[in-house]
Amino acid sequence: MIKVTFPDGNVKEFESGITAYQIAGSISPRLAADVLCASVNDSIYDLDRPINEDCNLKLHKWDDPEAKKTFWHSSSHLMAEALEALYPGVKFGIGPAIENGFYYDIDLGDKQLVEADLKAIEDKMLELARAKETFVRREVPKDEAMKNFTEKGDQYKCELIRDLQDGTISFYTNGKFTDLCRGPHLRDTSMIKAVKLLSIAGAYWRGDEHNKQLTRIYGITFPKKSMLDEYLAMLEEAKKRDHRKLGKEMELFTFSQKVGMGLPLWLPKGTDLRNRLEAFLKKVQKQYGYVQVITPHIGNKELYVTSGHWAKYGKDSFRPITTPQEGEEYLLKPMNCPHHCEIYKSKPRSYKDLPLRLAEFGTVYRYEQSGELHGLTRVRSFTQDDAHLFCRPDQIKEEFCKVIDIVLYIFHTLNFDKFTAQVSLRHKTDHSKYIGSEENWAKAEAAIVEAAAEKGLPTVVEYDEAAFYGPKLDFMVKDAIGRSWQLGTIQVDYNLPERFELEYIGADNKKHRPVMIHRAPFGSLERFVAVLLEHTGGKLPLWLAPDQVMILPVSEKFNDFAKKVCDLLNNYEIRASIDDRNETIGKKIRENELKRVPFLLIVGEKEASSNSVSVRKQGGEDKGVMSVEDFAQYVKNEVDKELN
Repeated sequence: MIKVTFPDGNVKEFESGITAYQIAGSISPRLAADVLCASVNDSIYDLDRPINEDCNLKLHKWDDPEAKKTFWHSSSHLMAEALEALYPGVKFGIGPAIENGFYYDIDLGDKQLVEADLKAIEDKMLELARAKETFVRREVPKDEAMKNFTEKGDQYKCELIRDLQDGTISFYTNGKFTDLCRGPHLRDTSMIKAVKLLSIAGAYWRGDEHNKQLTRIYGITFPKKSMLDEYLAMLEEAKKRDHRKLGKEMELFTFSQKVGMGLPLWLPKGTDLRNRLEAFLKKVQKQYGYVQVITPHIGNKELYVTSGHWAKYGKDSFRPITTPQEGEEYLLKPMNCPHHCEIYKSKPRSYKDLPLRLAEFGTVYRYEQSGELHGLTRVRSFTQDDAHLFCRPDQIKEEFCKVIDIVLYIFHTLNFDKFTAQVSLRHKTDHSKYIGSEENWAKAEAAIVEAAAEKGLPTVVEYDEAAFYGPKLDFMVKDAIGRSWQLGTIQVDYNLPERFELEYIGADNKKHRPVMIHRAPFGSLERFVAVLLEHTGGKLPLWLAPDQVMILPVSEKFNDFAKKVCDLLNNYEIRASIDDRNETIGKKIRENELKRVPFLLIVGEKEASSNSVSVRKQGGEDKGVMSVEDFAQYVKNEVDKELN
């Protein structure tokens, strides 16, 4: 007999060899029908895989990330089976589940797949799914695994097998298709009811541009047709909200091949938006005792060797900059924290000086692969709203809680109401990629967990997601159409103070090591602006909009009155401009609606004679006629509501 402990702490005994599916059935037939996979001592199992020892068991249904991953990974195998049936001789790279759906990298030889081919693949997938093919797992010796794919002439799978240890290799078979795979998978294909193949792209084998470019097919599946319909509707809405499209329409930013890929150019209106976000956060930070610093865009390579960033991220950085002096090398700054450590170290510190909170809107540089670049969300140059707090060990939790308060204030002000705080910890057993002592890691992880609990945050714990130097709290925000984004991070770090030999004199007159907290509530201004644009559909909060008001004279003879209105509003510190082009009023309205200007003021003979304006709110809402002074007060009141 084995003892199985459930998430609620309840313990039951079962015969050794029982499966998670059988356990679910013993609880209720409905649960057995809904469950997709199981966590057995934190490893994900197929439902039909025998359990032979005492364990903690969690059964995963569709809403759990583990279940979706299993469902979509099984769907990638179903797609591969359909491809093998339709294109005999196809070779396969990798086919993982991703955040939304799955992909498979394939080699079709001389055949070029086009979008029109996807419908036939979808139909074949649904045909195979209805056949209720089971997913069968089989442990395979390494030589047998290699022989299987050598005979198929599949060099990609052979290359993967060469990197695996004998005794760790498993195959999964569904229908006539067999694949190298760790699993887990669904019990059978019949749960896959709705299929949509979304796009085709090129992808270099193993991400190396020196290797052959394979064809990558992206897709998504669901257990109900209605779920697919909802998802496709969301995708259509996402296209309308694409920050790249909005950024162009609103004249916020652009890119230039001559400047370089992944290097955004901020236009005047976008720069104004950035400046307002910076001013907003600087004001909040000042209330919490932060001081601003500025550091160079480059640093000596030895700085990053000391910090450990060169060893961990050197391959993802721009190549070192050599100087006329032999042996001297500099890097474009990939991180701000080493510079801030040196600022801390610039003079002796006492326990009375702590906490020291250094803040900087610091631009950093990472050499992202060209295929990974995407608008403002993945760039090679970005500005972090970075701060590093140097404190005593007894101050960690209080400082961590204060940073949480700042993040929550930002989210509240910008209407990011749905979020989860992800507690990102080390791998439970394999600590090889992390630096620092076990004692310091234990203290840092405990501080984060306690602070999150004290603030009552909705949290999930993810292992093996920590930074290499310390655990962190990442804020996962849901936008207006239900997509999740990682915005804001707080990290506890005992290791950089060790590496840089940072010290303070304690009350005992002895030297002590400070603890460092890294935090970036926005994350980066580029990514934050992108997410904010998509969350709001470009309809930014009034206090943040680069143009709050656009004045539209109905003809040129009212341009002077429009100028008078504009000057008066600017005197009230309201950002107003005039669209005095020789165009129809209808066209002016349409084009300024596209730019998401919050208020359009139409002025003609009636308004000029009564010193008033006709007010139209973004989206077409008619607010009637107001005096200029009343409208100015109305705007002020609306801004106050947003910020309080």
